[in-house]
Amino acid sequence: MADQIQVAVRTEDTGAGPAGMLLWRARCSSGAVDMRLAILGTRGIPAGYGGFETFAEQLSVRLVQRGVEVTVYCEAGSGEGAASYRGVSLVYVPVWRLGPLTTILFDILCLWHARKSFDVVYMLGYGTSIFCFLPRIWGSEVWINMDGIEWARSKWNRLAKVWFKAMEAAAMWTPNRLIADAEGIEMHLRSRHRRLPPISVISYGAPVVVEEPDPALIAQWHLVPREYLLVVCRLEPENSVREVVEGYLASGSALPLVVVGSTSPATGYVRELLQAGEGRVRFIGAVYHQERLQALRHHALAYFHGHTVGGTNPSLLEALGCGSLIIAHDNIFNREVAGELGSYFRGAGDVVGQIRSLEGYPPQTAHLLRAQARQRIAAAYSWDAITDSYCATFPGRAPGERTPRGLDRAPAALVSGRALVQGGAAGKVTATLESRGYLPQSGGIQGAGKRVQRGV
Repeated sequence: MADQIQVAVRTEDTGAGPAGMLLWRARCSSGAVDMRLAILGTRGIPAGYGGFETFAEQLSVRLVQRGVEVTVYCEAGSGEGAASYRGVSLVYVPVWRLGPLTTILFDILCLWHARKSFDVVYMLGYGTSIFCFLPRIWGSEVWINMDGIEWARSKWNRLAKVWFKAMEAAAMWTPNRLIADAEGIEMHLRSRHRRLPPISVISYGAPVVVEEPDPALIAQWHLVPREYLLVVCRLEPENSVREVVEGYLASGSALPLVVVGSTSPATGYVRELLQAGEGRVRFIGAVYHQERLQALRHHALAYFHGHTVGGTNPSLLEALGCGSLIIAHDNIFNREVAGELGSYFRGAGDVVGQIRSLEGYPPQTAHLLRAQARQRIAAAYSWDAITDSYCATFPGRAPGERTPRGLDRAPAALVSGRALVQGGAAGKVTATLESRGYLPQSGGIQGAGKRVQRGV
């Protein structure tokens, strides 16, 4: 079986505190870094599927730029895969379609192949955590990304939910370290388990869209900028799509509600949504073209984010990076990301009120909040900053260095809505937004530290 695994090789910014990162970068520039990292648990890169694939690509490419040897394990296709991607090594593992066992078998094969060759083996997701002891036998350090609360997702049957609960428990024992993508996930784990390995809270990242996307990118759906509402998600109950649709219909809004998400397979839940929204809600299917998706987010009057069981959700980060006005489901994960820049709902009744309040929403305030949303991503969720946090967590970092959490990087910026950063990505975004009139150039924001009073 091992001889069926194709080894191909591919390789791309990061930080502890200032002292830790100076030490790390000095080691990189001197050629003293000898770190080998394997990333498992995705279909592979370049990303073409979902959040984990995008994460694996963005992180691996930046780590390679900093002198880390990175290998990403990929699903083997029908043909021979590329040997490398931007310097990241690729290993292709065969996949046998065995229903629910497909992912489990794939992860086991990846773990077995990676057992001897790496300093750190990083498994994305905990669905096979019980097998993550394998690389540890041969001396590798194992990390597991705990993602969301998988067993709470309604799409799983009872047996699958039992499995995921068992795997969450196993993850408290098998790895050297857990990675939580949100403080809410860390709190969840500590509330459920008495024994835990070390936990680092490191979020996902997202790009910042400063240049306004061409409105022609949304013309194929006959949409006009600021004259539609938007939902982007999988059409599943835990993403609160029904609540948003019902609230929208009850509001009597003349603006179309655009739902981006695949309607296949047509589950009972999807059929109910299509029937309820017939004639009023536009279900346009999945959109994989990133520029079109960014344009949809940027030009929407508001973006509804209904995710309830994840940690830091990539779609919410991307919406903020596009300057969207956020109306999110009221839970600890969404509040951790959007904070005071978001408005929140718990049910369809709240959605009604949020939509109706949009009519009297001051344009100046909306303009400022959109700029603050992009700046929040630049200050706390840039891919370079996320990579810095991973570098700070690697074995051999400066003694006593604590892994920086996303919101530790610019707390003043996130209270006031301004990145008080003199350099780096956040500073560049701030300067660009100021030059284009999105942010005031002097005096800061009035009422810094207080919630901006608004209807959405």
